[in-house]
Formats: sequence, C-alpha cells, structure tokens
Amino acid sequence: MPPREKLAEQLDPATTVLLTVECQQGVVGPDSALPELAEEALTSGALHNIARLVAAAHEAGVQVLHAVAERRPDGRGANSNARLFRAAGRLPVQQHSGTTAVGIAAPIEVADEDIVVRRLHGLSPVAGTDVDALLRNLGCRNLVVVGVSANVAIPNAVFDAVNLGYTALVPSDAIAGVPSDYTPAMIRNTLALVATVTTTREVLGCWQSHRRATTRA
Repeated sequence: MPPREKLAEQLDPATTVLLTVECQQGVVGPDSALPELAEEALTSGALHNIARLVAAAHEAGVQVLHAVAERRPDGRGANSNARLFRAAGRLPVQQHSGTTAVGIAAPIEVADEDIVVRRLHGLSPVAGTDVDALLRNLGCRNLVVVGVSANVAIPNAVFDAVNLGYTALVPSDAIAGVPSDYTPAMIRNTLALVATVTTTREVLGCWQSHRRATTRA
C-alpha cells in the first residue's frame, strides 16, 4: 500500500482519536509555570498546529481527548518520587484542580463532544488514567498524539499507546519540548521507531479528503 493510502487508513475518523497532552493554560499559556516550554510551543508553531488539528478533527468527526495534568491544593495523591515532581511543587504557578491553570489553552477550542481526562499523579497521560478504557469504548485503533512535552509526556503517551495495542501517530510539528533541538532528535531516534511520524499538513489533508469523500457519498 502506498504511504499516502496507508496514512489515510490510519487516520480513518471511525477508528481514530486525537489526544492533546497537557495543552493547558498553566503549561503552554501566557502565565505558564514553564515559560521556556510555553515559548517554544508558541514560537515553533506547535500550539497553532494543535489548534488546527483539533478544529479539523471536529469537522471530520474525529473524537478529541484532552489529557490534563493537575494537582490538589493539598497535594494528596501526587507523586514525590522524582526531581520533576518535587520541582513542580515549588513552581510559582500550580496546576491546581478547578483553576484557570488547568483549562485548555487558546487558541485550542474545546467542543461539547470533546472529553477531558484529568490526572492527579504520575507522568503518563495514558497509563493509570481513564484514557485506555475510553479509547476502547470509542472504537479507537489509531491515536494521534500532540502537545507537550517532547521531553517526558509525549514519549510516555506514545510508548503506553503502543504497549496497549494502538497505532500511534505523531505530527512532528505539533509537539514541543526544550531545548528546541531536542524535539527533532527525539523524534528521529526514538518516536520514529514505534510511531508513524507525520506532519500537521498531512493529517489535515487526509481528514479533508475523507470529508469530501463522505460529502460526495
């Protein structure tokens, strides 16, 4: 099967879900707890591309899940067994449940049919959350993973998805990490071994073609 046809098959709206990872105001918004990461998501174009993919998913009938990392104000249930967790607990902006920090960041638009999955622990947007059960109930076979960060949460989500039997797809220009040169190296040397690496333009093209075909039918 030619690569274009194979990609279109993997992006069939009937069996595909778009997962945004930690695209929340306190992470990629203007008042981020991680300003370097937020700046990279913005200036690289990743945040804009995520918004385009979410909008296209809505139009094509592709289910969207938003994975949000948050923390109780009292810290109950949160991890403290790694430097990352301990450092996060000291940041001036906290991802507290119910605050604006854990709302989905602009310009991403959340539709009524979107599902927001919130986690209080761990590193993974998939393992130990409701995501796997939801994906199976939705008939998902192919998971498009976008968001931040390329350092931790994105590869974690991709590995977990593959381990659970899903085909993972990663639009390389819709994820971000720091430093900026780390993301392409990680994609080339790690994600390309286990996921279908594509681009926002290619994903949009497949979904637009599917919409045209559905309209003609």
